[in-house]
Amino acid sequence: MTYEVVSLPYDYAALEPHFDAQTVELHYEKHHKGYAQKLSAAVALADERGYLLHGKKFSEYSVEELLMHINVIPESVVDAIANNGGGVVNHNLFWQCLSPQGGGSPSGSLLEAIEESFGSFDEFKLEFSDAAKTHFGSGWAWLVINHEGGLEVIATPNQDSPLMTGLIPILGLDVWEHSYYLRFMNRRPDYVDAFWNIVNWAFVSGLYEKNV
Repeated sequence: MTYEVVSLPYDYAALEPHFDAQTVELHYEKHHKGYAQKLSAAVALADERGYLLHGKKFSEYSVEELLMHINVIPESVVDAIANNGGGVVNHNLFWQCLSPQGGGSPSGSLLEAIEESFGSFDEFKLEFSDAAKTHFGSGWAWLVINHEGGLEVIATPNQDSPLMTGLIPILGLDVWEHSYYLRFMNRRPDYVDAFWNIVNWAFVSGLYEKNV
């Protein structure tokens, strides 16, 4: 199997002035597609070595399924699949969580769930922003559906996906330096603040409703 990335649903410059065109292009074309190429190579290697996952070749699984079974993947390929598989699914979600027509706040059942879990939408934004701004090193901030069906804010290191621990991500923000350094340099808090202007709440709401 050759793993693919989602098609970018807007032009590189469409998220200006919040996210700059050069960063979006490099992030998508080099980093995201690079993860997909390395994941395909890791899965091909697993198949060549005759590794099976519950009786099936690794290439018979989607990347999401591989990550959900990460704890039983052989040691010789687990890091490559975790790092690059996470890089694929995390970015697939990330790009769809953004829109030139984004920003504002959600409505309907997602807003109700946010208010129930965090007290208010503003309190949720503060908690999510804090997770993104204070996470040490490279990683992600997430809004996830937890094991009880509620909403929770978490951060993960590197390209770890919430899927690895059975959580369902519905909103993610990449805080690796490659996602913001050209525009914001070391000012990650400014990048996080800019993010709220382009969140695609219609997409996030659809994911929430699909998974609860």
